Amino acid sequence: MSASILPRIYRHGVNSLHPVCQKLARRLGCNADCRTGYRTGILDTDIFGPSIPTLFNLSGEPRLSSDNMLVPMSNYGVKTMSMGYLVPEGQVVAWRGLMVSRALTQLLRDVAWDGLDVLVMDLPPGTGDTQLSIAQQVVVDGALVVTTPHTLAVQDAVRGIQLFRKANVPLLGVVQNMSVFCCPGCQTETHIFGKDEGVRKACAELDVPLLADIPLHPLIGDDAHRGKPTVVSEPESSRAQAFLTLAKDIGTTIGLS
Repeated sequence: MSASILPRIYRHGVNSLHPVCQKLARRLGCNADCRTGYRTGILDTDIFGPSIPTLFNLSGEPRLSSDNMLVPMSNYGVKTMSMGYLVPEGQVVAWRGLMVSRALTQLLRDVAWDGLDVLVMDLPPGTGDTQLSIAQQVVVDGALVVTTPHTLAVQDAVRGIQLFRKANVPLLGVVQNMSVFCCPGCQTETHIFGKDEGVRKACAELDVPLLADIPLHPLIGDDAHRGKPTVVSEPESSRAQAFLTLAKDIGTTIGLS
């Protein structure tokens, strides 16, 4: 494996932001013409609320290889692995820290991630066992912090940045998701979760680059709900281009280009 990336998601009062990781992984897996690109995988490290199966429109149990390794489930050219494939739908996972760490170790070590150029690891919010286990077990090329403009989300993002620095994980930068809503009728822009002063101030104070602003758009949410990334359903749209630019910048930063 050439590189590993930790997108870390922070949200407050909104639906999950994991589609950013979905689209990032998809874009890393193809270039502008979507025919060639990096061999990409995405690992869903959210043991309690896995979302990757839904986002990639995948279901069922992964098969075992001849050497008893879990074979990733694939769609849109991206290999995926998630606890959502291993636990029956609707069943609640109620584990303590040690069990979570063991499950993460299995997802990291017992999966046939053969021949990947980059592995995107989608982390849940917080600064707990999952984050610490990943930082201790994996040599990470960079962490990507995703936040909304909401004040509480920004505060959580700052704590996440501080945790990554304490764990000596390189920071790629910050992505501001749901930054602004543009009315399709009158084109008026509305900052539903607040303006971006808080995000920009935090980035300046912590000396972390703001890599991208992703707009709040109904079609991005619709695409996520039906398990088809915007970069696949509408590859020429301005929304898809935002993810393409982000993926290119990250690829260059971690030496994939």
